[in-house]
Amino acid sequence: MLDATDKKLLVLLQSDCKQTTKELSIKLNLSVTAVYERIKKLEREGIIDKYVVLINRSKVEKGFVVFCHLKLIQHTKEFISKFESQVIQLPEVLECHHVSGDYDYILKIVVKDMEAYREFLVTKLTTLEHIGSTHSTFMISEVKNTTVVDI
Repeated sequence: MLDATDKKLLVLLQSDCKQTTKELSIKLNLSVTAVYERIKKLEREGIIDKYVVLINRSKVEKGFVVFCHLKLIQHTKEFISKFESQVIQLPEVLECHHVSGDYDYILKIVVKDMEAYREFLVTKLTTLEHIGSTHSTFMISEVKNTTVVDI
């Protein structure tokens, strides 16, 4: 169970995980050792899953964002399993969600531009097995994009 201090610590780490235990201890009014032990406990319990660097996509020519809605030809366990194992291998796909509704999956894809997306669609995505149809939506602007989970 998370106490109020754990929650504050998680909020601070989510905003900047490179803060030192000394900096965190000052903000939380705890000893450096207490902060270190709390972080280790949160890691052991799997509450802190991993630490990552967030990249400015436009600075690395990956600023074109596409949300691709995808439908499989059938919903058999075999088709789902095969599709998921193949889509995981595509580096352009940042997220893949199995969803309810008119489509089976929503993919978040990042590439350089429209031409790169067309190339990805033709040479990679549509070559995956068991795809029935796709519907692409292109991001105009990003209103909100956060990795912070409200605790």
